[in-house]
Amino acid sequence: MADRYLNVGKIVNTHGIKGEVKVISLTDSPEQRYQKGNLLYLYHPDRPDPLELFIEHVRTHKKFYLLKFEGYDDINDVEVFKGGMLKVQVDEDETLEEGEYYFYQIIGSDVYTTEGEKLGTIKDILQTGANDVWVVQPERGKKEILLPYIEDCIREIDIERKTVTVHLLEGLV
Repeated sequence: MADRYLNVGKIVNTHGIKGEVKVISLTDSPEQRYQKGNLLYLYHPDRPDPLELFIEHVRTHKKFYLLKFEGYDDINDVEVFKGGMLKVQVDEDETLEEGEYYFYQIIGSDVYTTEGEKLGTIKDILQTGANDVWVVQPERGKKEILLPYIEDCIREIDIERKTVTVHLLEGLV
């Protein structure tokens, strides 16, 4: 599991001339992720291997986070980071509360009704603000099913078996 990484931000541009990068946050806890001294891994299409980056300082600007990494003091040093994804290792991540899951643990799970009928496989998770919505791809080309991640609908999650049992609320199918 040490090789599992989670996306926490995307570098969209540089900022200024002193080595800062402009980051769109992709994490629910940016205050925890973007702290001085934290280790992030840069994955970039132009690099064969991830690059370890330690945060030297962080500040916000409009809807972005501006990060400066240790040892990168000039715009020319970080220009090549544009378009890269910032990640953290799962085993470095905080412990989740009961009933909380990583997206990778849910996506790919088979979905069954409480009556045992297979509905399909979870292919995506939409974050709506109120509650997440799980997108189920049925077999045989039927229309996608959108399941709200609420107790009335999602009855059981088995991470080891990659199965989810649901109660179909009226109007979902």
